[in-house]
Amino acid sequence: MNEPIVVDSVTALRSQVRDWRRAGLRVAMVPTMGALHDGHISLVRIALERAERCVVSIFVNPTQFAPAEDLDKYPRQLARDLDRLRDAGAHLAFTPGVGEMYPAGFATKISVGGPSRGLETDFRPNFFDGVATVVAKLFLQAAPDCAVFGEKDYQQLCVVRQLCRDLDLPVEIIGAPTVRDAHGLAMSSRNAYLGEAELDIARKFNVILRQTAASLTAKADEAGAMDAAANALVSAGFQKIDYVAARASVTLGPWQRHRDGRLLAAAWLGTTRLIDNVEIPAS
Repeated sequence: MNEPIVVDSVTALRSQVRDWRRAGLRVAMVPTMGALHDGHISLVRIALERAERCVVSIFVNPTQFAPAEDLDKYPRQLARDLDRLRDAGAHLAFTPGVGEMYPAGFATKISVGGPSRGLETDFRPNFFDGVATVVAKLFLQAAPDCAVFGEKDYQQLCVVRQLCRDLDLPVEIIGAPTVRDAHGLAMSSRNAYLGEAELDIARKFNVILRQTAASLTAKADEAGAMDAAANALVSAGFQKIDYVAARASVTLGPWQRHRDGRLLAAAWLGTTRLIDNVEIPAS
């Protein structure tokens, strides 16, 4: 495999993408915060199926972290990430510093309504403003034809799609299935925070969500099913449940039994917050 080109400036990124476009090549992008795992690599593979060139951004975006969150301890392992991108066949890694993305005097924020309301926003009020702003900047910097996001961060995927629709950003957003370990735990960079005992508990997360989704499809009462799921998570060993909610699959508005939906949840193991989601097939 060839080594990916590594650039840390917008000027160099645009120059390389411009050369590819002159050659008639289609460009895909995979935005990440690094600490790459098999889930990220699955996104790169999908990008390479949809385009001749793949750009992967690695940037731990400070604007989507609240003051008490884990910005400082978020895993950073650039050398290992570049090795993984080389093996996966990515063509370019964009690794800007904070000063490149948010230079002195930066004063603009993008706020997306609709699918950003509730769920994560109830607990991380500034999160999606930070996501929308950095994603819009990345799309303007790299000008990709398409971009791949994992369904594991399902609300984020819906927000990015809304962003592109509302601002007429000419980027096709591709949702990729969640990659899980052999026990069903969704791949996440934050899984590295978990000890063995906590991993055993975390692997029950998806099992409980799937059982709950099946009960909804079988006409269980929605409020009762949400309460039962939260109680099951606590019984499994999760210390705190931020939310378990059934929502419409596209808008994330109220769930309707006769349409496909999504069951989304966030729960804590010690100091680690995990999120996951599963489909709710229409009854």
